[in-house]
Amino acid sequence: MTDLTSMRVSYTRAALRRTDLHPDPLEQFQAWFQEALAADVPEPYAMSVATAGAQGRPSVRTVLLRGAADGALTFYTNFESHKGLDLNANPQAEVLFYWAELERQVRAYGPVTRVPDEEADHYFHVRPHDSQLAAHASDPQSAPIPSREALEEKFAALQAQYPRGAVVPRPAFWGGYRVTVQEWEFWQGRPNRMHDRFRYAPKAGGWRTERLMP
Repeated sequence: MTDLTSMRVSYTRAALRRTDLHPDPLEQFQAWFQEALAADVPEPYAMSVATAGAQGRPSVRTVLLRGAADGALTFYTNFESHKGLDLNANPQAEVLFYWAELERQVRAYGPVTRVPDEEADHYFHVRPHDSQLAAHASDPQSAPIPSREALEEKFAALQAQYPRGAVVPRPAFWGGYRVTVQEWEFWQGRPNRMHDRFRYAPKAGGWRTERLMP
């Protein structure tokens, strides 16, 4: 394996000062998100979601952000997946956005609740037709499967059952989760690992911000 000890990047793109921060962390997140879109960061809505089950074993994977409003971040998945089972047993999560091109990270932690069925129905039916079928095909998600061919056969059968133009019902095992954020952290890379980090934590009537050691 290549020697990794000398592989590093010095972050010099920008700084983050307290005066740069919006009083509302969701507004701050949305501003950074818009900058990531404007900079053509690939899939800036991709976020890592960390969960832990009843026994405390951590697990992390990448999902797609599908809403950021009212102090919460929303994503969709299979309720019977590994993360779904974790969240059923331990309904809290932390998410991470990493925008390498901007030398930025955002962390957000909070309790997790399910999105109402009506909202999940609406989102499911604006997804591409084949993505709707894939939600049915990938069940139970995270479970072992004998081969790729078995998955393709299941998908082909669904294509025959629900041709283009047909209404595909949202499966009961698929829907949304909402992370109501109780703590945010905004990280801006700086030279010599002297990074800028600010944490938002709740206080009566709003949020307090504090600079963290790098």
